[in-house]
Amino acid sequence: QVQLVESGGGLVQAGDSLRLSCAASGRTVILSRMGWFRQAPGKEREFVATIRWSGGSIEYSGSVKGRFTISRDNAKNTVYLQMNSLKPEDTAVYYCVGDRRGSGPWDYWGQGTQVTVSS
Repeated sequence: QVQLVESGGGLVQAGDSLRLSCAASGRTVILSRMGWFRQAPGKEREFVATIRWSGGSIEYSGSVKGRFTISRDNAKNTVYLQMNSLKPEDTAVYYCVGDRRGSGPWDYWGQGTQVTVSS
């Protein structure tokens, strides 16, 4: 199995930047892709970004494209989410996810890290 641990969340002001990290451990060789989801209070969980472990193909949601950057460090089994120009509507719990197949439901979820953006 795979364990995912997020870090880097916190309280920032609108316009600030923040970088989230997600360290994967366990059978990381089975991972095909990793990514980030978020869930704001009272809202459904939404997709943020994903990156394939091999080849590095990337996708973003429309709400973060141009402001957020996902990247990976294969040697460290770590995925990052660089968040710039943060807005209050970015406030949410951010979850790291991992997948074996490269499509369909995500197999692994982290415990989440809180990001709060004040206006």
